[in-house]
Amino acid sequence: MTNWHYPASARQFRPWKNGGGETAEIAVSPAGAGFDDFDWRISTAIVAQSGPFSGFPGVDRVLTVIEGGAMELTVAGAPRHLDAGSDPFAFLGDVPAAAVLTGPALLDFNVMVRRPLRASVRRARLAGGAAPGALAHLALLLEDAGELARLDLIDLRAAPAAVRQGLAGVLALEVAILAPAAIP
Repeated sequence: MTNWHYPASARQFRPWKNGGGETAEIAVSPAGAGFDDFDWRISTAIVAQSGPFSGFPGVDRVLTVIEGGAMELTVAGAPRHLDAGSDPFAFLGDVPAAAVLTGPALLDFNVMVRRPLRASVRRARLAGGAAPGALAHLALLLEDAGELARLDLIDLRAAPAAVRQGLAGVLALEVAILAPAAIP
């Protein structure tokens, strides 16, 4: 791992905050922050059973199913079907949320930001540059790219220019962490 490359092969899964599943933290700011004091946190989670999500007061979340089955995620009483073809889904970490699996286990991608920060997550082909004005600009690769593997996370602001250019056109989940002044 470098300061710009977070390989999927290095991830270690640990119990969720509520103990109901497993998560692998990929990147967190500030470095070493825990569940109660991060500014932003990016992780993947294996969801193998139905159940409640952990509560995160003051935190906004964006969840994207990246492989496996599907779930019905109910947030504040409103259900939402999510599968590997669904767009990223943003919701408040303050409100009750629970998932009901409607198929086999799944792997999801989670971006959490403590307010007043905001996160933008989109499934897109990368343009090869870094987002101006973002506090952080990252990409979870959804396909292999040169020496990089599917599900590696790349810090697009810290990656060498040649790496960013080599990622142009690669399908990814592109993440921008934005300060309030940078929000349109």
